[in-house]
Amino acid sequence: MAVRILTLVGSLRSGSHNRRLAEAAVQIAPEHVELGVFDGLGTVPFYNEDIDNEGTVPEAAVKLREAAAEADALLLVSPEYNGTIPAVLKNAIDWLSRPYGAGALSGKPVAVVGTAFGQYGGVWAQDEARKAVRIAGGVPAEDLTLSIPESVVRFAELHPVDDAEVTEKLTGVIEGLAARATATV
Repeated sequence: MAVRILTLVGSLRSGSHNRRLAEAAVQIAPEHVELGVFDGLGTVPFYNEDIDNEGTVPEAAVKLREAAAEADALLLVSPEYNGTIPAVLKNAIDWLSRPYGAGALSGKPVAVVGTAFGQYGGVWAQDEARKAVRIAGGVPAEDLTLSIPESVVRFAELHPVDDAEVTEKLTGVIEGLAARATATV
């Protein structure tokens, strides 16, 4: 049985380097891993407890929760916006953290990777994402990391899947996350 990993991309731009990194993850996922990217984070409204009641939860949030509940683990792919994670990714974590103590993230392994324009590759955003995941009830894989600096230069003419160093490290993250998911099932 394949390990199911749901990928959430913190950039809504169709041609973003982080979206392309997520596409690379799908392409290089080993046979025993079913890795998919959730499309639709941009349609999930900001978390509001007033609309998070049975019968009033927006359809986009329901789909996100269902996709996360069906997954064995999550892979977050995040750019860095002003030193932190994009609002769309934080919002997804907020929806997945509810109901408190029983959200779709609860007890699931989560790895965070990404690329950014700066020289550190978005490490602050990744640290913030792991912190939010931990508080939301997920289990951040602190040692499964990939921060790719200077994305604008590195991926100007090269897709991440064609970068041997990136695919090797990303494969390691996927394999490690799959192993953690198998150990918790």
